Amino acid sequence: MMGREKCVFLFAVFFLTLGASASTSISDGVFDSFTSTGRNLLQAKKACPVNFEFLNYTIITSRCKGPQYPPDQCCSAFKDFACPFAEQINDLTTDCASTMFSYINLYGKYPPGLFASECREGKEGLACPALPPSTSVNASGSQLISNPSLLLMATAGFLVFLFMLL
Repeated sequence: MMGREKCVFLFAVFFLTLGASASTSISDGVFDSFTSTGRNLLQAKKACPVNFEFLNYTIITSRCKGPQYPPDQCCSAFKDFACPFAEQINDLTTDCASTMFSYINLYGKYPPGLFASECREGKEGLACPALPPSTSVNASGSQLISNPSLLLMATAGFLVFLFMLL
């Protein structure tokens, strides 16, 4: 009986640690989180898991130049930079969006709200091009393996649990 209790415990821990699938767009809400000036005393945000400090911002700064800041070039450059991090940027419980925009403005010296006012594609926000399943590209061009889908992990966990009961 002790083995069965251990299996149930491991099964419960497994399901508590499952991850969610990646986003395929950059939400309009990320622009709002950067420009917000309201009080957020009870809404402390978690630290961003992406270190935006040392990323290569020339993707944006080489293509989005003033004084005109052409929307087609600026928005395309912004999407090329930000889409690999869409999942983290869209997580409004973290400071990823505000941190990213702080560094973009630091390195590019862009007018406040440039990307928020120029880069709009629809009600879902900016559409990111589809990357191959389970991969994304970081700023250095290397691939990162993301979490497998929730359904795949749940199925595998259930099969392992059943096997251990036998």
